[in-house]
Amino acid sequence: MTNNERQEEYFKLIDRLLRCPNGKEPEVLDASADLIDAELIKTIMQVATIMAHENNQESSQFLIFIARQLAKQLGLYPELSTEV
Repeated sequence: MTNNERQEEYFKLIDRLLRCPNGKEPEVLDASADLIDAELIKTIMQVATIMAHENNQESSQFLIFIARQLAKQLGLYPELSTEV
């Protein structure tokens, strides 16, 4: 799969996430587990930024939430310690 093809698959996955019924996101992600990587997270954040600029705050915040969850799963997002 070329980079362009993979990028296209990322966009399709993001579209499916935005369209799926609330609570079904894990199923959508599980069905595309082979696409879950740091590049997907970067793409999600790019789409979320575009949506924010287009005054689509709800979708933007949803995508940022998904990106954070995926980053945590992949170990890319540090857990903040609450210990003193």
